[in-house]
Amino acid sequence: MGLLLGLVFTAANAETTLKLGTVGRLGMPIGDAIEQALIPTATEVSGGKMIIEPHYRGSLCGEQKCGEQANQGLLQLWTSSTANFGTALSIFDLPYIFKDIPSADKISKDWMSDLQCEEAAKTAGHRCFVVYSSGGFREMGNTVKPVHTPADLKGIKWRVTKSPIEYTLIKNWGAIPVPYDWTQLYQGLQTGVVEGQYVAIPWQHVAKLHEVAKYFTKIGGSWSGNQISMDVTQYEALSAEEKEWIHTASQAFGESVRQLDQKWVEDGVTAIKSEIKEWYEPTDEEMALWREGAIDAWKNAKGTFDPALAEKALAEQGLDDFIAKLKAAGAL
Repeated sequence: MGLLLGLVFTAANAETTLKLGTVGRLGMPIGDAIEQALIPTATEVSGGKMIIEPHYRGSLCGEQKCGEQANQGLLQLWTSSTANFGTALSIFDLPYIFKDIPSADKISKDWMSDLQCEEAAKTAGHRCFVVYSSGGFREMGNTVKPVHTPADLKGIKWRVTKSPIEYTLIKNWGAIPVPYDWTQLYQGLQTGVVEGQYVAIPWQHVAKLHEVAKYFTKIGGSWSGNQISMDVTQYEALSAEEKEWIHTASQAFGESVRQLDQKWVEDGVTAIKSEIKEWYEPTDEEMALWREGAIDAWKNAKGTFDPALAEKALAEQGLDDFIAKLKAAGAL
């Protein structure tokens, strides 16, 4: 059995323990999939020789810090959003790279995750195993009025994170971008300091934002990509058998977390719809207007993703018009 820095071998049966750092927790898809699929699968396929030891709720580290600690040999496995992984997975963060959750799950599972994870191993020092969603897509909720097209956002104070992509999107759609802390968002919407937010539906439901934001618009765009990975040096120190175990366990985790996440999104949508004034789903023509607002974000991200892979993903979803507009703008 290959020796791996930072592993714990029990004297009784020489089990290999892989320490996992995550901000996920039990009761939410990432934590539940770790508990229900990743851990038991690793134990089963290894005959008890490989044990995964989870540390939830950021008890060991936050997302970026977990990656650093993996590189230092302080833990072996970690999860994070693709945005906190680095540019090797930035293709997943492009707005409207996926048109809906089934497309995102299919393309990321069929080929995009494998290709980008190979790239990540070469350039980021981490070997990711699967890329999956945590909350589906960000969607719009606001306290002011119904929003059907970007023109309806004019003058609305919209909360944004520190993400340049999100800032560009909100500005191009016509709203006023206002950087605002997540932990204060409910109060900010309540007092009118901000009037709208662009957050994944389950997280809006958890934070009860729909209690104050009564108008929702299902525009998608920014997919909440996440990943699970291992430091490359530690991964290469594994035996071929151990690598097979962790790959098998990770694939089981991927299948589980996708199913759990889809239900999490569906339950969030159902709960929010029952308590708001409007849930609006744009027409195809209106969606084309929302996608147009994302073109500058693609231009700003140029050089951080493979344009051939991005075009392949868009083409598989029949988004030929969007491809043409991206190319005409020099974004693809």
